[in-house]
Amino acid sequence: MPFDPAIAALLDGVDSVLSMPIRTTDPRVLREAERQLSAAAGAVRPIAVGSVRDATVPGPAWDVPVRIYRPMAEGPAPTVVYFHGGGWIAGDLDSHDLVTRRLCRDVGAVVVAVHYRRAPEHPFPAPYEDCLAVARHVAGHIEEYGARRDRLALAGDSAGANLCAVTAQTFRDEGRPLAAQLLAYPATDFDGEYASRSENRAGYMLTTENIADTQYLYAGDDPAVRSCPQVSPLRAESLAGLAPAVVATAQYDPLRDEGLAYAEALRDAGVEVFARNYEGLIHGFLNLCPLSPGADAAAGELFARLAHLLK
Repeated sequence: MPFDPAIAALLDGVDSVLSMPIRTTDPRVLREAERQLSAAAGAVRPIAVGSVRDATVPGPAWDVPVRIYRPMAEGPAPTVVYFHGGGWIAGDLDSHDLVTRRLCRDVGAVVVAVHYRRAPEHPFPAPYEDCLAVARHVAGHIEEYGARRDRLALAGDSAGANLCAVTAQTFRDEGRPLAAQLLAYPATDFDGEYASRSENRAGYMLTTENIADTQYLYAGDDPAVRSCPQVSPLRAESLAGLAPAVVATAQYDPLRDEGLAYAEALRDAGVEVFARNYEGLIHGFLNLCPLSPGADAAAGELFARLAHLLK
């Protein structure tokens, strides 16, 4: 399918942002570039939800900032803990506010968005430990976050989807119930070889060089670290018993094939999976819904699938 023309126009306008070498650029500059990309996707009126409140949750090294979105309807609701993308380096609660507001509205869930520590200042395992701490806290205090103990889900995009997948695995190993997980274009295997990394090497927002740089800054170059399941969830000894999954990949994404491989491995392990590879779209499409009808339709389908699992 042809590349989405609306997204192509965006990429033409942000060449200088996308060309910055990640490994040697000040992370503060990269984070500002992420904010610029979010702004370039199109300023829109915020999606209305019941309420939005910033708070903190006790973490292993600091009080982890969170943003809590509550739906319009009152009474008990499902709960979704959301981990933002940004290559473990950039991204924050503001860069993904559009995504988390829509998630709250479309699913009718309390959404707890997590601002974990980021590399390179705080490499693995710091982001994973923060995400796990918040997920555990929400699970243990569910009466404060939706009040439906049997309807807790985890969700994330890109690096956040990686953190979602590994946190879901830890929940399974700890015997903690989880109703669903949503993984949007996840990084699942740091050192695997996949055709999509060559086919979509450059020109589609995320490049293969970007992936190498962000993964190095997050997890270094020790093969034992990079292949451990807390970094590469596809390499877990077993995926059996994990929560039902909604997995999204994009045609023009270097991470496409490892996301599809994770969905297939989940199915092979007996996990309920809805997986869709969205043609014409690129990595990061959840943030591009105001710009792209294709991205908007994809987000609608993904959130509807998650809502179905959380009924």
